[in-house]
Amino acid sequence: MRFQFIIILFLCTICLGQFGNDQSITKTGTTVAQFLKIGMDARSTSMGGAVAGQNGNLSGVYWNPASIASFNGIGVQFGSYDWLVAMKYQFAIIGIDLGSKGVLGLSIVNLSSPDDLVRTVSEPQGTGEKFSTNDLSASLTYSKMLTDRFSLGGSFKYIQQNIWHSTSHTVAIDIGTLFQTPFYGTRLGASISNYGGKMKMDGRDQKISIDPDQDNQGNVEFVNAIYETEHFPLPLFFRVGVSGELIKKQNLKLSYGIDALHPNDNTEHLNLGFELNYREILFLRGGIPSFYKMDSIEGPTFGAGLNYHMTRTATLLKIDYSFSSYGPLGDVERLSIGFNF
Repeated sequence: MRFQFIIILFLCTICLGQFGNDQSITKTGTTVAQFLKIGMDARSTSMGGAVAGQNGNLSGVYWNPASIASFNGIGVQFGSYDWLVAMKYQFAIIGIDLGSKGVLGLSIVNLSSPDDLVRTVSEPQGTGEKFSTNDLSASLTYSKMLTDRFSLGGSFKYIQQNIWHSTSHTVAIDIGTLFQTPFYGTRLGASISNYGGKMKMDGRDQKISIDPDQDNQGNVEFVNAIYETEHFPLPLFFRVGVSGELIKKQNLKLSYGIDALHPNDNTEHLNLGFELNYREILFLRGGIPSFYKMDSIEGPTFGAGLNYHMTRTATLLKIDYSFSSYGPLGDVERLSIGFNF
């Protein structure tokens, strides 16, 4: 127990030391594909996203690819919920245990908006056309236990964003490690997410016809042109975390997680979370995301979970719920469902 508190104190000291530096320049709004920063599943988000050191959950393909190395069997997990401003967030994960060869994961994430009117300066009430937006990420993840305590994992992902007739796309990778220390079950995890190319919008929406010289008559009246758009980077961030059990009894377990994050488009911050586990059946969770993050509007998170062994089969049904508050933007409720075969 003393070792766990030393690790926690060490991690917090490093992070708070960084927070003491001048962070007046946050680079907020300088990256694209912001949907990549939305927490995927209900269990992890109910713990404030402090899961870099957790293991065995398929949602680790998002948080730390190395964490799925201890997954057994075949599993699926999916969820669909309303995101802010009437958007819809959906995800699905498939995990396959390859035995001594490791664990393979496939995942897809989609964020979409409902149709809205196309408005212009001359027609502010709408042109009669409608547009929508759609963000997509598809990932292939591989993770393997290199020793009985150390695992390594990585993901290759394709990323695409669409708005009306304009599209941008790129590829990126995630890399993670997870180490099970010999001290009271404490785990140390680290990951780098969204390391890849830049994105630039392109499509027929950028094509226009203009008169290059409106003062002269008789010249070429219209010239085809293209609006030039800039390249912007992905939201890259480094995550390091520690997790373990404060209470570990036969029917009751209290787990904690602390993650420190360094994003390229915001200030450093901590995610804090806990999980109360009763007989691997009932779960209560809570967390504090974005702790010490400048101008954060995120409030505490809460959630619960249920594991149910389906009769006459070896299938395990997992149902998780989480509640997150984003201040003036509203609240988000997530529901994730999973099956382990």
